Amino acid sequence: MKNYFITFEGGEGSGKSTQIDLLNNFLTLRGVDVLCTREPGGTPSAEVIRDLVIKGDTNRWLPMTESLLMWASRYEHVEALIKPSLNAGKWVICDRFYHSTYAYQGVGHDLGLESMKSIKRLVIGDIRPDLVFLLDIDPIKGIKRTKNRSSNEDRFENMDLTFHSDLRDAFLMLSKEEADRFVVIDAELDIREISKIISEEVLNRFTF
Repeated sequence: MKNYFITFEGGEGSGKSTQIDLLNNFLTLRGVDVLCTREPGGTPSAEVIRDLVIKGDTNRWLPMTESLLMWASRYEHVEALIKPSLNAGKWVICDRFYHSTYAYQGVGHDLGLESMKSIKRLVIGDIRPDLVFLLDIDPIKGIKRTKNRSSNEDRFENMDLTFHSDLRDAFLMLSKEEADRFVVIDAELDIREISKIISEEVLNRFTF
């Protein structure tokens, strides 16, 4: 059985975690060995960095500092977990990957996509997902959803609406740049309908 690397992207409150759980269950029932992970984080060292970047005041870091923390976390994640898991034959499903840094820091914080792409090549090389599910949602509705969470991981959620609108535009732009790799889904659809779209896409694209 061939293995694959699948990532989920989207703005705050887009429902990525729910759909990752559903896809994990779908694949596991079909005998697939799945690793689910997240960014920033995924390994003990990367989780330390996660606490630094997604908690606290919105102005806690200068944009480039924030970006470099994200890339440091990702390097640990890729080298210590993602690559070894793929090499062991597992399917890897990740809640966010480098496309989030392209959107959040490259566009949202105006560091530039080309700058982020250059750092990507330097830090993690050519690794990229086989498939990206982009759960697209209106930023106002997405942020409203997050208000029901009992978590202090709200640094990005607390950034202004312009930032979140820019994120949405960035993700949609990236999906057009890599149209063969991205599947854009309306995150306001029923949870079961979204899950059905995702599972059918996986069945159509990949060999089990």
